[in-house]
Amino acid sequence: MNVTRWFGLASLTLLLASNALAEDKAPAAANAAVGRWTTIDDETKKPKSVIAIYEENGKLYGKIEKLFRDPKEDQNPVCDKCEGSLKNQPIIGMTILRDLKKDDDEWSGGTILDPANGKTYKCKVAVEDGGKKLKVRGYIGMSLLGRTQHWVRAE
Repeated sequence: MNVTRWFGLASLTLLLASNALAEDKAPAAANAAVGRWTTIDDETKKPKSVIAIYEENGKLYGKIEKLFRDPKEDQNPVCDKCEGSLKNQPIIGMTILRDLKKDDDEWSGGTILDPANGKTYKCKVAVEDGGKKLKVRGYIGMSLLGRTQHWVRAE
C-alpha cells in the first residue's frame, strides 16, 4: 500500500472515530445541567443547599434536596415568606427552578424562587467549567437587573 493511500485511510478512520465520539457526547452536553448542584452562600461562601435539577417534557426543574444548617437552626424549615400554595411548606423538597427551556448554550425563560424572601425571579442557567459549575442568573425584568450565583456540581 502506498504512503498516500495509507494516510488517506488513517485520516478517514480518525474522522469517523471523532464523529462517533462527538455523537456520544452530544446528549450528555445537551443535558449537562441535569444533576445535583451545591449552592454557595453569597456572604459566607459556605455550602447552603443541594438542588436536584431534572428535565421533564423538555424543560428543567430544580428541587431542594438538602440544606446545610447550623445545628442550632431548624433542620426542616418552612417557607414562611412564600405566598399562595407554598406558604408555610417545607423548604426541603420544594421546587425552586421551573420551566427553563433550552436556548442555544443556556436554559432560560423560567423562574427561580428564593425561599429566604419568598420572591420569584426570572431565571437563566448555563453550564460552565466543563460541567463542574452552573451559572445561575435570577433577575427582574431584563437580565441586567439581577444577581448571579455559581453552583458547583455535588458529589
